[in-house]
Amino acid sequence: MTFTAKSSRSPVRHTGAAAAALTAVTALLAGCSSGDTSDNPLAGEKAEAGTVVVGSNNFAESTLLADIYGEALRAKGVKVTYKHNIGSRETTYGLIKNGSVTVLPEYNGALLAYLDSDARPKSTEETTAAIEGALDSRLTLLEPSSAESKDSVTLNAATAKKHGLTAQSSIADLKDVAGELVMGGPPEFQTRQQGLKGLKSVYGVEFKSFKALDAGGPLTQAALRKNTVQAANIFTTDPAVTREKFVVLKDPERLFGFQNVQPLVREGELSREGVDALNAVSAKLDTATLLKLDAQVQLEKKDPLDVAGQWLASVGLD
Repeated sequence: MTFTAKSSRSPVRHTGAAAAALTAVTALLAGCSSGDTSDNPLAGEKAEAGTVVVGSNNFAESTLLADIYGEALRAKGVKVTYKHNIGSRETTYGLIKNGSVTVLPEYNGALLAYLDSDARPKSTEETTAAIEGALDSRLTLLEPSSAESKDSVTLNAATAKKHGLTAQSSIADLKDVAGELVMGGPPEFQTRQQGLKGLKSVYGVEFKSFKALDAGGPLTQAALRKNTVQAANIFTTDPAVTREKFVVLKDPERLFGFQNVQPLVREGELSREGVDALNAVSAKLDTATLLKLDAQVQLEKKDPLDVAGQWLASVGLD
């Protein structure tokens, strides 16, 4: 029996940040974002009947979240396979629409910006409602978690010190100095409203140039650390912010919106038990927890599948 929500991969290991780095390099050389552990994640192959395919975007935290939600389903007896590191939202949204992916951990504000760049919700609830109004009819959202992982404009310590900027400074404070700075981020950051377009229209910030890197991963972190770029799109839950003493600027106009982790699923393709399992995960997941789990994967180099399983067991969801 299926449930309409309104409101196995084989035990192959993946290596977190290292896999993300290799994926990003491959994607940049190929001129597109791709790189799953499956043979061809962009081929749009449908899963066998009764199998739930959990996908992820091409960065480490998305892989971790896919494992958390996927293993919660597996604990309820659901047959699960994974498509990791597929690419950017422009690719993953197409795959979940055509049925190649069943479940995708999303960030609600970023998804809304992709679907409707003019939307300006004032709460998580408004964000969810706006997404549901713009979603493909074959898709639906489950319950959001309180965990948020936001895009940001982040400076390296030397740049922040040079221009007198701190963690209390706003993106708007870059307006007079951005013309001296190189901004780094994933290729799609150039054309998204939650990217260079919005930084110009909302804050009047225009950078000297843009360097295409990965989605807040090792390439972006290394470029910011080495001062190849002076500002970068780094996720706010990334443990590198603390480790490298990067300075995340405040976003008072909420250009980067509300970024709650929230599962996007194929309408009617999960059992009620499966829906309840994913909602139970979201109820337990908060920002502090996500930061701790990210640190285990990205700093301690633990396998995200192990990290996911251990956390689920710790909160009684295994």
